[in-house]
Amino acid sequence: MPYCTHCGTEISEAAQFCPKCGAPITTPTEIGAKSGTGAAKEPAGDISPKSRIAATLLAWFLGIFGAHRFYVGKTETAVIMLVLGIVGFATLWLFVGTAILIAVGIWAFVDFIIAVTGNMRDREGKLIQKW
Repeated sequence: MPYCTHCGTEISEAAQFCPKCGAPITTPTEIGAKSGTGAAKEPAGDISPKSRIAATLLAWFLGIFGAHRFYVGKTETAVIMLVLGIVGFATLWLFVGTAILIAVGIWAFVDFIIAVTGNMRDREGKLIQKW
């Protein structure tokens, strides 16, 4: 049985609009087995040509400098990570440098987890799922 991609409500095969939220139904989707939400499968056109292994490895080894974000095209946040990483290392002898590096390290680790699970998106909003 298909589900609404917006709210997860079960809908009939012939429905053109969701009875709960009113969202237009374009293609039937499957609900996530454990999530309980209307987790739609991504259409093939919404998959990024970027490599998931590249994004994952860049996040793990150079994430503190935003290399993975440069790779996926998110240059604004990549520059922020790069500047914070450089400032953190330049002021490492101060407590503030250590705090900055810890914060950017956590940010990079969260991005790493997102990349490993295949939930990272490129600058166009496409999922990076291809290994």
